[in-house]
Amino acid sequence: MTQSLLKIKTFGELKAAGYVSKPIHEELRDNLILKLKKREKIFESIQAYDETVIPDIERAILSRHNILLLGLRGQAKTRIARLMTGLLDEYILYIKGSEINDDPFHPISRVSKDLIQVHGDSLEIAWLHRDDRYTEKLATPDVSVADLIGDVDPIKAANLKLPYSDERVIHFGLIPRSHRGIFVINELPDLQARIQVALFNILQEGDIQIRGFKLRLPLDMQFVFTANPEDYTNRGSIVTPLKDRIESQILTHYPKDIATSKQITLQEAVLSPVQKMNITSSELAENLLEQIGFEARQSEFVDPKSGVSARLTISGYENLFSSAERRMLINNEEKAGIRISDFWGVIPSITGKIELVYEGEQEGTMIVAQNLIGKAIRSQFALYFPNPEKLKRKKEVNPYQEIIDWFSAGNEIDLLNDLSQKDYKELLFSVPGLDESIKKFHPKIKGEEKLLFMEFLLHGLAEYSLLSKNNLVKGLKFKDLFSSVFRQGDE
Repeated sequence: MTQSLLKIKTFGELKAAGYVSKPIHEELRDNLILKLKKREKIFESIQAYDETVIPDIERAILSRHNILLLGLRGQAKTRIARLMTGLLDEYILYIKGSEINDDPFHPISRVSKDLIQVHGDSLEIAWLHRDDRYTEKLATPDVSVADLIGDVDPIKAANLKLPYSDERVIHFGLIPRSHRGIFVINELPDLQARIQVALFNILQEGDIQIRGFKLRLPLDMQFVFTANPEDYTNRGSIVTPLKDRIESQILTHYPKDIATSKQITLQEAVLSPVQKMNITSSELAENLLEQIGFEARQSEFVDPKSGVSARLTISGYENLFSSAERRMLINNEEKAGIRISDFWGVIPSITGKIELVYEGEQEGTMIVAQNLIGKAIRSQFALYFPNPEKLKRKKEVNPYQEIIDWFSAGNEIDLLNDLSQKDYKELLFSVPGLDESIKKFHPKIKGEEKLLFMEFLLHGLAEYSLLSKNNLVKGLKFKDLFSSVFRQGDE
């Protein structure tokens, strides 16, 4: 859009400039074609979908289709819809004062048609930015036809002395007011069936019905709907005729690997400048956090129909840093590094993000969350250290024997959550063989990260049942597995 066009204020000036308007589907299609030719990334902040979802969306736009994004929670469905505004022209013109952004070349409302007849080429026009052409509505059971389409305004009818059948007495709803824009309905199944039925004619025939009066109003709109799978809970479903009228149904999904999932988390997590400056993370901690999400999606205690949102790891990442920051403040330290013990601060981020099946509810949300962390440690341990189970099967020398023997001798350690850096270091180095194992398997790791790996090794051995790990009020106790079993037996 050139600056000279934006200076145009009347319909006559616009015609003289040779301006040509186009329907929104053509607008989206033309801009997409330009971006594809230039190999520009269209959905900049969307990860994991480059080879799956995004090509489907591009095909739908090229086909001029309305779109249904179907997938579990936390799969960026709404984010995708919002980013579609980037495919709109920067500005479009409309008749100044029009409630529904009428195109002066193709007016559809009675009021705008009358204004053109009265003013002709002197008709005032205005320009609408693409950011103002996006409307979003969360579907809830209380949404009415009046909210979406409109209703007769008795006060307007009385003031204008017009019958209810006259178009001019209508108070337009969200959909007509989104004319020439993108209209999004989130969680479509939550919309009552009778309200979904009201959308039939808009999608297919281009007319609306209000209070029994049929009104020809060929709206020019790009509809985007989002929904969870129909069998998720008992909230409702999308009525079949409506689904039939939505031309493209696109399935979304969760990231398929740790690396992609980590990209999303690092992109979306919000950290304070102090946290970024004073707290250090590591690849191990970040991979471990993402593994929790993957374990949750595979867990027999978590409802697979509900899904596990990417928000779990995003919130968890923020909580990791906050746990380290809290410990830093308590100990009056200037710097801190992420520890495995900080993952117990992630539990609140897990418990609120998972829906449990009956067996999970019997276990309890807290226990399930702790088990997910344990499983994540076990899965990641085998990527960083020799798998104890494989060593046992192959009858190879156990590289962890010195550590195990020390605990077998009756030694134990209390790894508290709020230990100062000095005490934390002294405690880990007090375990013979721990430092040597890190030097052997990860010789390049130094400093704060080395301590993290030492702690991780203890947790991993506990998850493989080579050590005992017991919850304390303020941390964990590591001791010999068999001695604790025998002690329980004596009791």
